[in-house]
Formats: sequence, C-alpha cells, structure tokens
Amino acid sequence: MMQQKNNTSAAIPIFALVLLAANLRPALTSVGPLLEEIRQGTGISVTSAGLLSSLPLFAFACFSPLAQFGRRLGLERTLVVSMLVLIAGMLLRSHGSVPALFGGTIMLGAGIAVANVLIPGVIKRDYPSRVQSMTTLYAMVLGLSSAIASGLAVPLADRLPGGWRMALAVWSIPAVIALLAWLLPAVRTSGEKNIVRVPRTSVWRSSLAWKITAFMGLQSMAFYIIISWFPVILQDMGYSAENAGFLITLFQLISLVVGISIPPLLKLATDQRPFVFFASLLMSASLVALILMPGLAYLWVLLMGLGSGVCFVLALAFIGLRSSDHYRAASLSVMTQSIGYLVAAMGPVAFGVLHDVAHNWTVPLMAVVVVTLFQALFGLAAGRNRTV
Repeated sequence: MMQQKNNTSAAIPIFALVLLAANLRPALTSVGPLLEEIRQGTGISVTSAGLLSSLPLFAFACFSPLAQFGRRLGLERTLVVSMLVLIAGMLLRSHGSVPALFGGTIMLGAGIAVANVLIPGVIKRDYPSRVQSMTTLYAMVLGLSSAIASGLAVPLADRLPGGWRMALAVWSIPAVIALLAWLLPAVRTSGEKNIVRVPRTSVWRSSLAWKITAFMGLQSMAFYIIISWFPVILQDMGYSAENAGFLITLFQLISLVVGISIPPLLKLATDQRPFVFFASLLMSASLVALILMPGLAYLWVLLMGLGSGVCFVLALAFIGLRSSDHYRAASLSVMTQSIGYLVAAMGPVAFGVLHDVAHNWTVPLMAVVVVTLFQALFGLAAGRNRTV
C-alpha cells in the first residue's frame, strides 16, 4: 500500500511536466496553416507574415536569459510566471488588431523561452537517473502537441465563431490546466541557488560549441520555415487548406516517430557524422524534388520529416554528448538556444522577403536548400566524438 502511494506521488510531477511540455508548441505551430487567413483578415503583407512567424524565435533568443530568475524564485515559481505570460500572450494575439497580433506573439514567445530553458533543469534535478528517458518523453510530447495543433488549426477556424482568432485563442485552455497543475508545487518551492554554475573556461570560446550552435540554428531555421510557410506554398501548388494542414501534420508526426527511434542508436555510435550528414542531405534532396515534382508532395514532405526528425534529436543530443560535465551542458544549452534561435528567427522573415522580391516560391525554396547544405557541413563538425 505504501509502495502504491509512493508511485502515485511520483507520477504527479511527471504529469505536470507532460502538461507543461504539451503547451510549448501549439501556440507556434497553429499559426502556419492559418497564415493566409490571418493575412486576409488583418491586411498584413507576406513579409509581415514572415516576421510574425519569426517573432517567437526572436523572443526565444532575447528572453532565454530570464530563466536565471529560477535561481532566486525557484524553478516552479518561474515556470508558473512563464505560463501566465504565455496565456496572456495567446489571448492578446487573438484580439484581432495588428498591434495585438504582434505584441501577443512576443509575449507568448517570452513565456515559452523561459520554460524551454528551465525544463531540462527540472528533469536533471528530479530525475537524475532517468534523464534520457524523461528527455525522450519531453521531446515526444513536444512533437505530438505540435503536430496536433497544426492538424486542428484549419478545422477549428472553420467551425469556431471568430475564425482564426478563436482557433488561436483556444490553446489557452490547456495552458490554464497546466498552470493549475504547477501552482501547488510553486507554493511549496523556494529559491534554488547554484542551479547553473559557470564553467571555468567559457563555452563561448570553444569552436566546437559554435559549430554545435550553428547546426542548431540552421536545422531550426529550416524547420520553422517549413512549419510557417509550407501550408501557404502547398495551397499555391493546388492543395486545399485542409490537405496542406494535413501534410504539415504528417511532416511533424514523421519527425516525432524518427526522433523517438534515434536515441537508442546514439548508444551504439560515438560518432554521429553519418547520421547528421545524410539526414541533412535528405532534406536538401526533398526540397529540390518538391520544386520539380510538386504533385508528389506527400512523398517529399514525408522524406523531409525523416531528415528533420533526425537532425532535431541530434541537435538536442549534441548538447549532452559534446559536454564534459553537466555544468558545461547547461552553459552550452543557453548558448545554443539564444544564438541558435536568433539564427533560426531570420529564416521565415528572409523567406517572405525573397518571395516578395522574386514573386515565386522557387527562389526562397532554393535558399532553404542552401541552408540544409550548410547544416550538413556544420553537422559533420559537430558529430565528431569530442567534448567542449
């Protein structure tokens, strides 16, 4: 009876962690399938739409350092504040005006940025002997919630009063549930000192750390361009909004399945260069094939999902695999998330600008091909069995 009680008490923090993770991507991935409808409803340009997709990534880069407040307030209290900011941002964004659209997007990006940095710390603190399995669970929930939000975006906009505004605002409901799950732990917590210690030698001086950061940024750039712009591109290629949304959902589901299968393979190989190189080239080839044969979009999106899933998991894994201890891993995590997401944020904006200049999708898509080729090169450098 006592054992059962212990299991129950241990499951509550896991449940709260899953709830929190499930709310860190829907606010982002629900926008892409609705981007054309948002443009028509607000009158913003294609370039402005690209900026809208990039703003959360800029927020990730700018607001990630605020996670240091977790050392004073406690991780749980800081996460509660981040959830409050996320909820307020989603509601503000759904107001309908252009200032609210962009202002709310910045707010929700700030809330997600802090949670992104703190969750690995929660896992390391509460589950030190289960870091790999808990991280896999965390990544799986991120991917699944991301795919669900993309798939439901258009159906929700079609069926709910308020159209795209309500389709975006509805994701504040599960966020409130997650907030409630964290309130009791937040009340009990206190400030936690020395959660992150600064290594004697800064990772910012390491060439390997910069290569890992570049790979993180480039693979994130490609991912968010696909999530943000492919629904519009596919519709221009003749696919319906529902089919375009389904294809983006398929892309994310394939990435999720591949991501779950990769961690066991990492145990068998100390050198990840073959994985990251061929996965990046698979993305390059799929993008070129989409330009040449758009009628087979289902196949090309599936292959892109395979490559993206491998690259995403490796980008996260490199932080631990290339760090000599967990203090350096923490510093490398901050570096990759701040600089990496800053690089990624430029992608959707630049993609929209290229479309406005070229008046077609071929030029910006070829630019993404170039991004994936550089991704392959930096992946080769990051995949060698070395440590920062």
